[in-house]
Amino acid sequence: MSIHNENPTSSPTDDWGLEPLMDVAELAAYLGIPISTVYDWRVHGKGPTAYRFGKHLKFAVSDVRAWIAQQREPTSELRRTDRR
Repeated sequence: MSIHNENPTSSPTDDWGLEPLMDVAELAAYLGIPISTVYDWRVHGKGPTAYRFGKHLKFAVSDVRAWIAQQREPTSELRRTDRR
């Protein structure tokens, strides 16, 4: 599943008007991290917000996008100290 969209402010919907959901494996694959890291984030209150359906966790694409945007680090120019 791709979380990319031509209109980044809205999420694509299916025929029922529902936003796509990603499972843990899809999220881990998209981020290029181990599945265990996603579960570790859940234990420590980190990572994107999830929905629980029985024993299954699902992540709304819009929540993943918002969480990714929050992870952005400042540019090197903002972090750089004056080194004269």
